[in-house]
Amino acid sequence: MALSRHEFLRLSALGLATPSVLPNSIATSHLKAPSEIKITKVKPYVFKKATFVKIETDAGISGWGEADHDHPELVAKVIEEFCENEVEGQNPFHSEHIWMRLFFKGEDIGSTGLLPGTIAGIDNALWDLKGKLLNVPVRNLLGSTQAEKVRVYGSYGRSGGKNGQKDAVEMAATGAAFVEQGYTTIKARMQIRQLNLNPDPDPTFEIIREVRRAVGDDIELFVDFNNGYTPAKAIDMGLKLYEHFNIAALEEPISYLDYQGLSQVVEALPIPVMAGEHEFNKWQMRDLLTIGRIDVINADVIKCAGISECKKVADMAHAFDRTIMVHNARPTLATAASLQLIGSIPNAARVQEYGGKREELGLNHLFDNYFTFKDGYLYIPNQPGLGLTVNEEAMEKEKLNR
Repeated sequence: MALSRHEFLRLSALGLATPSVLPNSIATSHLKAPSEIKITKVKPYVFKKATFVKIETDAGISGWGEADHDHPELVAKVIEEFCENEVEGQNPFHSEHIWMRLFFKGEDIGSTGLLPGTIAGIDNALWDLKGKLLNVPVRNLLGSTQAEKVRVYGSYGRSGGKNGQKDAVEMAATGAAFVEQGYTTIKARMQIRQLNLNPDPDPTFEIIREVRRAVGDDIELFVDFNNGYTPAKAIDMGLKLYEHFNIAALEEPISYLDYQGLSQVVEALPIPVMAGEHEFNKWQMRDLLTIGRIDVINADVIKCAGISECKKVADMAHAFDRTIMVHNARPTLATAASLQLIGSIPNAARVQEYGGKREELGLNHLFDNYFTFKDGYLYIPNQPGLGLTVNEEAMEKEKLNR
């Protein structure tokens, strides 16, 4: 398509006129400069176990993001009844303004949980959109570290066993299956929760014993208590697991509401303690660092208000010499966003969470490509945006009728 002199000069001023960097949106749609593009529609896509967000523009290019998967119907309601009106008509490159507008105008919806989980879907979709408009992967917009791949650990929980929860033998078999796929680190999630605080009988020691037997001594083993103990019990169990089975890290040992107690556990254990999946904004993360004194931050890009907020969290953690190990149990756009974030921060942990393709969720067919996994590593996508291509026909066809 030939450019007029006026169009060429305008694009040249933006650094976009050469074929190698000419954005697909400008080359194939309305030839709008980035400063002129407007958001025309924000659409939630609700599934039983996922919430996706599509942002459309008058440039003919759309961005896709993933929001929190808990309570998808509520997330969709917040988008439709609050977010749409605040986002439509905005320029997608004003994403910081959009984030602030949504967070503070919507604060009565809740600054933790539902609102940041909803904002995450919009924010992640905006980053995907900006990358597509400029024809670059999101990590290049954030400031790439030039990392090409990320070592990942196999993460799995007790849910889904033959009796509703996996026993020690089932947990050991699942861990061994990850090792057979090439993982050198795994994490066993106990999924105790606060409603079963200090369980009695407690299967944790037996489960980790069987897992260690199944995977051997050379596999790095993390354990997640999922908020299941009081500080004294968490310290006792953590020490036992370290002494008997050489576990390498412990996640969320006690209630995520007790930062003072968390600092006691951190002080008592000789291994790193991780937390952060229940922190939904930078202010909670600040307290997690300064009061909880956590070793590793588990930021979640579909819970902690999106890539924009998680990047701020990573920068703050960097100032405290702490690493970011993303919390990521979702194999779709959440993984794509997590990889782009990891590829842009210097304090990314050397191994990151990934539970595999998780076919049981029934979501992978909604995308036309997938991530490259090899020898225990995930490769960071190089495609424009987040790097995962949505099959929009499948997405439209199979979303829940509401």
